[in-house]
Amino acid sequence: MQQGIHTLVVVGVGLIGGSFALSLKRAGKVQHVIGVGRTLENLQQAQGLGVIDEISQNVASVASRADLILLAAPVGQMGRLMAEMAPHLRANTIVTDAGSTKGDVVALFRQYLPQHLAYCVPAHPIAGSDLSGASAAQYGLYEQCKVVITPLPETLPAVAEQVTALWKSCGADLHHMQAEEHDAVFATVSHLPHLLSFAYVDMVAGKADAERCFDFAATGFRDFTRIAGSHPEMWTDISLANRQALQAELVRYQQALNTVQQLLNNADEAGLTKLFGNARKARVQWHQKFIRKA
Repeated sequence: MQQGIHTLVVVGVGLIGGSFALSLKRAGKVQHVIGVGRTLENLQQAQGLGVIDEISQNVASVASRADLILLAAPVGQMGRLMAEMAPHLRANTIVTDAGSTKGDVVALFRQYLPQHLAYCVPAHPIAGSDLSGASAAQYGLYEQCKVVITPLPETLPAVAEQVTALWKSCGADLHHMQAEEHDAVFATVSHLPHLLSFAYVDMVAGKADAERCFDFAATGFRDFTRIAGSHPEMWTDISLANRQALQAELVRYQQALNTVQQLLNNADEAGLTKLFGNARKARVQWHQKFIRKA
């Protein structure tokens, strides 16, 4: 199967979908990009920036022209979008997504595109940001970026291979997982941190002296809370979609907080130092991977 495509339809032209389109354009792997979205102003901006070549606010009207459709909209919208495109898909049109959860997306493919599963390829580019909209799209977003592919048992190997090849042409580092494994891993390293950051900033904002606290907040607060600036609708969808795995991680985190509270109650200097030291060592080892790549 060919690696390039003629017409790409991107549903949700923001950081993820827009950067995919730009990267494929730069690599010469796509000839025409149609952007689909609810906000005409964002689509017009995307066209003006050269991210897309054509505008549509209705995926059903352009689905029949697509060689590949990327669903880069919030997961909560994907069922409706799949239902709208289903009657118009060509037999060999590839449908993939960029959702941060995969178990629910697999279920949606089965519910809304049951006759098209051979051409469905769930995927997740690990390239989140607190930026959004067409202006956030960038050519190099996926350079050395991990992208997880979670093909269905019904997915044709050649179709999964073509989606993999397109992501590789964007500079991405490809990995394959089962949907359940993906959701468990990302509940730990992505979804829980976002939940904690949102909850913490909301707690501070609700304090009687919130204004004074924010006045004295510095780089530590900035670094810890950066992801609380992420899109609320998207993270509501993600949290609810992966709530089972996320609830399990919350239990583990609450147990970790209980441990810290007990150490503080006991003024256990050695225990705190050991816990902080273990955490620091793990974090430094993880961060070394990025330093070596640079």
